[in-house]
Amino acid sequence: MGKIAFIFPGQGSQTVGMGKSFAESNEEVHSIFKKADEKLKHPLSTIIFEGPQEELTLTTNAQPALMTTSIAILQAFKKSGIKPDYVAGHSLGEYTALVAANAISFEDGVYAVRKRGEFMEEAVPNREGTMAAVLGIDRDILREVTENVTSEGHPVQLANINCPGQIVISGSRTGVELASQKAKEAGAKRVLPLEVSGPFHSSLMKPAAERLQGVLDEINIINAEVPVIANVSASEMTEKEDIKEKLIQQLYSPVLWEDSVRKMIELGVDTFVEIGPGKVLSGLVKKVERSAKTYAISDEESLTSVMNALKEEVK
Repeated sequence: MGKIAFIFPGQGSQTVGMGKSFAESNEEVHSIFKKADEKLKHPLSTIIFEGPQEELTLTTNAQPALMTTSIAILQAFKKSGIKPDYVAGHSLGEYTALVAANAISFEDGVYAVRKRGEFMEEAVPNREGTMAAVLGIDRDILREVTENVTSEGHPVQLANINCPGQIVISGSRTGVELASQKAKEAGAKRVLPLEVSGPFHSSLMKPAAERLQGVLDEINIINAEVPVIANVSASEMTEKEDIKEKLIQQLYSPVLWEDSVRKMIELGVDTFVEIGPGKVLSGLVKKVERSAKTYAISDEESLTSVMNALKEEVK
């Protein structure tokens, strides 16, 4: 067995009831949800366990909810004794990865992502920005399309480079619409508008990044115990100054997920364990490298099967 990476999902993977069975059967897991409620002075666990879905999906709730659930599941997985060589997370999931790497405490992390969600919601008023998934087009061609549209006064840029043939663009509503049309003309197979509350990972998020700087200055960030593969550079980060700088950049820069997976494989990772709701990242890893082993832990059943499978591999 080669090296192992723990990967953590981003916004969009949230579902009502996630982590509830873990919390009911494991006191240590339950305490994670309790800590989140206390730190935020907000009944986050009730929203996670009971909904409604519309309230859970709000960026200000979804971000801390996903971090809390992922860290709770990680807490349950720790009894396996399996430790990662690298950690990474998709957008919001990068904060979860930093908590897993002991660079940020859970309490500071859940507070930071709650504020991050608020700032992202408020950065672009009246839904003036949006995002769209563009399928089946080369990233360099799509980048040229977005740069041309932006030069015409309608900001739009690559936001998530998820895997070969799956890229998300983000920007002003007009910019995304024009770039979507031009992408189809340039050979994109499909363009899917996304139901989001703002143009995340675009230059329009710079006001949110400025406000986030103040929050990150408040919390205690230390050197990571495990290398974290950064979204903005697809390279290893462990130094606290580097972590803070890249978290600021992350708000208005593309998430280089495909490049991050390739980097981890280059570093010797052959096993990826997705910890948190859903299996989105496992699917993306497979699209980047079919031979990679992927596991996803989202409930007690998958926890048991993954622990058993990994113990067999380690033998």
